[in-house]
Amino acid sequence: MRYMFLALLLFISSLTHAFTSNQQDFLPVEEAFRFEVMDDISPNLLVWQITDKHYLYKERTKVTDANGQTVPIEYPQGIDHSDEFFGDTQIYRQLLQLPISADVERPLQVTWQGCADAGLCYPPQTATVGGTMLSTNASEATMPANSALAEDQSIAERLAGSGLLLNMAAFFMMGVLLAFTPCMLPMLPILTSVIGGAKSGGWHGARLGVAFILPMALVYAGLGVVAASLGSNLAAALQQPWLLIPFAGIFILLALAQFGLFTLQLPSFIRERLQGADQKIKGGSLLGAASLGALSALLVGPCMTAPLAGALLYIAQSGDGVRGGLALFSLGLGSGIPLLLAITIGMRWLPKPGNWMENINRVFGYALLATAIIVVRPVLSGPLFLGLWGALLLAIAVQIGSMERPNWRFLSRYIALLLGLWGGIMLFGSAAGGDDPLRPLENFSAQSATASNNTQTMHRFADIQQLQTQLKQAEQDGKWVLLDFYADWCVSCKVMEKTVFGKTNVQDALADFRLLQADVTLNTAEQQQLMKDLKIMGPPTILFIDPQGNEQRIQRITGEVSANEFLQHLTSAQKDS
Repeated sequence: MRYMFLALLLFISSLTHAFTSNQQDFLPVEEAFRFEVMDDISPNLLVWQITDKHYLYKERTKVTDANGQTVPIEYPQGIDHSDEFFGDTQIYRQLLQLPISADVERPLQVTWQGCADAGLCYPPQTATVGGTMLSTNASEATMPANSALAEDQSIAERLAGSGLLLNMAAFFMMGVLLAFTPCMLPMLPILTSVIGGAKSGGWHGARLGVAFILPMALVYAGLGVVAASLGSNLAAALQQPWLLIPFAGIFILLALAQFGLFTLQLPSFIRERLQGADQKIKGGSLLGAASLGALSALLVGPCMTAPLAGALLYIAQSGDGVRGGLALFSLGLGSGIPLLLAITIGMRWLPKPGNWMENINRVFGYALLATAIIVVRPVLSGPLFLGLWGALLLAIAVQIGSMERPNWRFLSRYIALLLGLWGGIMLFGSAAGGDDPLRPLENFSAQSATASNNTQTMHRFADIQQLQTQLKQAEQDGKWVLLDFYADWCVSCKVMEKTVFGKTNVQDALADFRLLQADVTLNTAEQQQLMKDLKIMGPPTILFIDPQGNEQRIQRITGEVSANEFLQHLTSAQKDS
């Protein structure tokens, strides 16, 4: 799914360009653009020899003096150029010479950036020029990186270079695809409760659905802009126990209301004011739907996939909160549209209201209870989480088994038997210390399923200094490093612990690696700074660092992947080094 997102963005932002894969041998940046200083003539010259099929951007080539002031330079006429990275601009090919007066106070800070015609955009380069002394570094990143672009970088570059409307269209389509990923599933019971609880479909249900989706999209945009402006991982702050538990309580109350234990409604003095202009629609209020949409986005919105990470990376780098916010707003709209269509159109085909609606309400109620369990997962122990799922399945089994309709009696009892059996297995597994609803009895086969000889301990660290110490140790040992960003509140992190790092073939592949883990659960200032230094938008994020301390940036993993995808990244990282 992550590759579908990237392919979609490439297609939309490059309608007039042919797509060329970046999985080829690109020149190192220092070979693509050979920089030198000619200070034995007056004026001095800054010279770039540009390799064929490469070019430098005029607007990205700048010089500042010792006081940080931009040095006035007479730039030569460039070549008009338009590309998917920086839009309409001017470029230089073959050779660029910039005259610098000898009177300009040294040292000089020289920056430049260029691309290859094949579709690779190199990271910005920096050189310090002082007299005859010349020192360069590839970028301002804490650790060196492979020059090719990973998915989040590529998306950020295209977001920076494309037009606003094109960006919004691209992120809207990515939002549509995002609606079909597992991280968006909790939205389904919430939205169905909004429309289904109102006992209305069609136009009335659509109005409620739109009232739900618009605030949800606004929260997406707002969270992205605020997170970028604060330079922190806001998802962590929004998934702390003091916030998750009350929200789960809200979903439980909504579920109990669906079971008919009581009726939820606003106080009469507020309800009277909201009536009138048809704001009360068959039991569902627009204000209530909007509020629930905003709250739901806070709970299940921070889903760290490549498109969302790319948008946040762009906002953090450019400071353009308006463009980034609109992109995330479009993504939020796109993610809600499929859910809205499925529910509103589906409800048109339902029979007329009757006693069957009570069963539908119970379905919504159980769905909301499941959502409450998912919401508080970060603060629950594994066995308790599994036990709650088991209890929920048993309750559903009892409900289905008690159905009296003769035509459905055999099927309902068969389904109830299956659910009850699985719920009982879950409770049994919970008592044995299990924590996986899909594999509740895994603990009983742990001895045979775990490759104990190959399993390594993740070395945790707290700040960039400890990371550098670990990297130096790995360099001395001649080992590759896997750097994993993890948090207890990150559901995808926990999934990958089992479905990726728990696999024998993955453990075998990592046998010679030094495994490092940054636990950013508490979201402290040090953890925020660490993520900022390494340009990490949030967990799960995995870095591959070679024995020389260079990250293979193009193989960086952002978001949840399967074991096979992980192994493909790992193999490619070692092959590209």
